[in-house]
Amino acid sequence: MRFDDNEVSRRWLLATGASVSAVAVAGCIGGNGNGEDASGEILDPEEYDYDREEPDDEDAARESTLVYTQELERDEDFDTVVSNDAYSVQVANLIFDSLYEFDYEYELQPKVAVDFPEVERDDTRYLYEIHEGIEFHNGDELTASDVAHSFTAPVEEETPNISTYDMIDEIEVIDDYQLQVDLEHPYGPWEMFNQGVSIVPEDVRTDDPEAFNEDPIGSGPFEFVDFEYGEYVELERFDDYWDEPQPYVQHIRFEDNVDDASRVSEILAGDTDAIGDVPNDDWETLEDEEDIRVHIAESPSVAYIYFNCNEGAGTADPNVRRAIAHAFSATDYVETYLNNAAMPLVTPTSRITNELWDFPLDEWEELYPDYDPDLAQELLDEHAPDDWNPTFLAPDDERATLAERVATRLDEIGYDMQVQTMDFGAMLDQTIYSDGDPDDYEAYIVGWTGGPDPDQYLYPNFHESQESVNQGHFYEGSDDFHDNILEARESADHDEREALYTDVIEEILEELPALPVFTEHNSMATGEHIKDVHVHPQMQYNPNLVHDGANVWVDDE
Repeated sequence: MRFDDNEVSRRWLLATGASVSAVAVAGCIGGNGNGEDASGEILDPEEYDYDREEPDDEDAARESTLVYTQELERDEDFDTVVSNDAYSVQVANLIFDSLYEFDYEYELQPKVAVDFPEVERDDTRYLYEIHEGIEFHNGDELTASDVAHSFTAPVEEETPNISTYDMIDEIEVIDDYQLQVDLEHPYGPWEMFNQGVSIVPEDVRTDDPEAFNEDPIGSGPFEFVDFEYGEYVELERFDDYWDEPQPYVQHIRFEDNVDDASRVSEILAGDTDAIGDVPNDDWETLEDEEDIRVHIAESPSVAYIYFNCNEGAGTADPNVRRAIAHAFSATDYVETYLNNAAMPLVTPTSRITNELWDFPLDEWEELYPDYDPDLAQELLDEHAPDDWNPTFLAPDDERATLAERVATRLDEIGYDMQVQTMDFGAMLDQTIYSDGDPDDYEAYIVGWTGGPDPDQYLYPNFHESQESVNQGHFYEGSDDFHDNILEARESADHDEREALYTDVIEEILEELPALPVFTEHNSMATGEHIKDVHVHPQMQYNPNLVHDGANVWVDDE
C-alpha cells in the first residue's frame, strides 16, 4: 500500500500563517531571560474545570440554537475519509459516530463498538462486534460492512489519511455486526488511536463521493442541513439518534473568523454565542466580562525549534544546537507572550502522552537545557563556524516572537542570527519540503498535534523516512535511533515500546535535532447563557456538544 507522504504531513501541522512577505529581522524584543519582564503567571488549565450543569427545563433546553465561530477557515471537506483539516473535522465529528471515541482523559471508549475487541494472532488480528440497530440519518442500518469501508477507503482511494490505515492487510466481514481486521504486522498505535475511525455509510458514499463530501450522512447526533461554501455550515439535531445522552442543542451554525480582534469583538457584541481560540492578550478582558465565560483544556500539541543538521550548517554540530538552547529561557518566553495559552514543555511528546505512558519526566527535566548564557557563549566560541550568521525561519504569528527572542539572546552574547518570517506554506516549502540547504535555514519553528501514542510524535518528526515529508532537520542519529522508532511502531508490547521510546527521547534531548518549547492549549469563549461547555483536549472534538461529559444548551431565561 502506498504512503502519500506530503498530503499526510499537512494533517498534523498546527495552524497556518497569515500571508506576509519575508522580512529579515535581528530581534530586539522581549525580556532579559530571567523573567523580570514577564507579564504574569502561567495559567493552569485545571483551574478552569467547570462542574457539570443541568437545565431546570429540559424542553426549553431542547429548543437551543447556537452560533459557533471557528478561528480558521475550513477546507470544507466533511467526508472523514478525506477530511484533512481540523476545522472541517470539528463539523464532521457531530455528524458521524466513531467505532471508539476519546473521553476527556484521552482514552478511547467504545461507541459503535459494543466493547473492546478480541485480539489474536500476536496482536495482528482484531475482532469487533458492533451495536445492532444503529441507523444513519437516511434510515439505513449501520453494519459491519460500513465499518470495514471506513477503515479501507482512505487506503484504496489514496486519500490524505492513507497512512493511518495502510498497515491493514485484510478485513473480513463476518456478518452484519462482526468483522475481523488483520494487520500486516503488530502496530503499536492501533489500540490507542486507530480504532477511533468515523463510520461512513458505504453505499451512499461510494455512489457519489464528491456529493457526499458536501452533503454527508452519518449516524451521529446531528445531521447536515445547509451549507454555503466559505460561509457557513448548519446542522440540526437528529431526533432519532440511537445513543444517550440525547443532545439538547437543536440547531448549530458554524462560521469562521480568522482575525483574532474581530472574533473577540463578535463575542463581546453578542454577535456569536461562542468563539474558538481565545487570543492570549484578550484572555483577561473576556474573563472580566460578566456575561462571558472562558474555557480551556490542555492539548496534545507541541511546538518545536528544529535545527538543520545537514552537513555545512553550523547547527550540524550538536554543541551549537545546545548553545542555542542554553541562550534563551522557554519559560520566560511563555510567561511573556503565551501565559494564558501555553505551558513550557521539556519533552518531544506532549504532557498528556507523558502522563499516559508514565515516562520518567524528572530524569528528562534534568536533560533539558536550562537558560545559561555563559555556557551558550562558551559553546559557541568553541564550536560555531567563523563568521557564523544563521537564519531562523518562522511563520508570522506568535512563533515569530520566539524566533526573535532567540536571536536577541544570541545577539547579547555576540552572535548575529537573522530571523525571517513568512507565509506558513512558503516556510514549509523552504524547510520541511526541502533538501535542507544550510544557506536557506539553520533553524525553524513549527507546531505538531499528536495524540496519546508516542509514535504520533516520534515517527513523523524524527524517523529518517520522514525527511522532507514531515520534518527538515535531517538528523542522522545513532546506530539504533531510527531502528528503535520503527521497532516501537511495529510492536504491540507496551513495555518494549516504552523502553525503546525512552532511549529515543533521551537521545533527542541530548543531541537536540529539535528542541521542544511549549504546548499550546485548546480554548473557547462563550456567552454566559451557553451552559455545560467543556473543552475537549482533542481539538477536533470541539465544540463538544454532547458526550458523557457534556451536553450543551442555551439558557434564554
